[in-house]
Amino acid sequence: MSTVTTPSQSQATGTVSPPRTPDRPTRRGRSRREGSGWPFVIPFVVIAVLFLVVPTLWGLGLSFTEQSLMGNGGWVGFDNYAEAFGDPVMWSTLGNTVAFTLMSTIPLVVIALAMALLVYTGLPGQWVWRLAFFAPYMLPVAVVVQIWVWLYQPEIGFFNYWLDKLGLDKVGWLTDPSVAMWSMALLTLWWTVGFNFLLYLSALQAIPDQMYEAAALDGAGAWRRLWSITLPQLRSTTVLITVLQVLASLKVFDQMFIAFNGGSGPDGVTRPILQYIYDTGFTGYRMGYASAMSYIYFALIIVVAVGFQVLTTARRKEQRRGR
Repeated sequence: MSTVTTPSQSQATGTVSPPRTPDRPTRRGRSRREGSGWPFVIPFVVIAVLFLVVPTLWGLGLSFTEQSLMGNGGWVGFDNYAEAFGDPVMWSTLGNTVAFTLMSTIPLVVIALAMALLVYTGLPGQWVWRLAFFAPYMLPVAVVVQIWVWLYQPEIGFFNYWLDKLGLDKVGWLTDPSVAMWSMALLTLWWTVGFNFLLYLSALQAIPDQMYEAAALDGAGAWRRLWSITLPQLRSTTVLITVLQVLASLKVFDQMFIAFNGGSGPDGVTRPILQYIYDTGFTGYRMGYASAMSYIYFALIIVVAVGFQVLTTARRKEQRRGR
């Protein structure tokens, strides 16, 4: 007959039974659990291959042909790429895209930061300001463009109405070549600044309050806390927003295409490169040449993204060395 030793009996006899350790899983059991995630990954891989990898490779092969919407074309090698590099229209539309990127990126970063700081510092009625700042981002691009096209109307538009009331000259917001691109940048600013505002506000709320309390005890004022604590803590968020905004602005197409009914705007100053690629492929029926231009532009975007990454990495290394 077996006996059971109680804890009191173990203490009395001076013996301590070793604790029981859970059984270790076998190698087969570990490998089975480690491989259990594949059924969840396979659907994504299949969708990515079918709708991303295959179209990308197919379009790359198409760029080496004289493919047309009207029928199959023959193999032309690098002739499409050579023609694209010598195409002045492609370079002019690329210049328009770069100009729009510069016009829109800087305000979208600076104004979003200012909006986030106003809300974070305790502006009365914060939920109203948050809703007002972020709500335009939820609107479809067609709705946004139609609203702003009405505001830009030369005779009955909101802006020219008040300019006339103030005794100022009316502005051709969508007809003046020197103003049209700025009008598109202002439209985009109102529409998309809410997303950047939300990112900045989240980053501000992640800054520890102890840093501000310690700075206040040392006698630092509001401006000193802003320059010495807030902005340095937001550096990584600013880099992220800048990269996202540059990449988004380089892909501009919808608002300009809708605002000018598929046209190129006054003197072609608002025609982005993606619209030229679209017109070449679907209006000029030259799908092979349009594919070549799209891959040239794709390569330029990759260069920009990699350049940002290299600069960011180099700056982080310098900061670590300084510490």
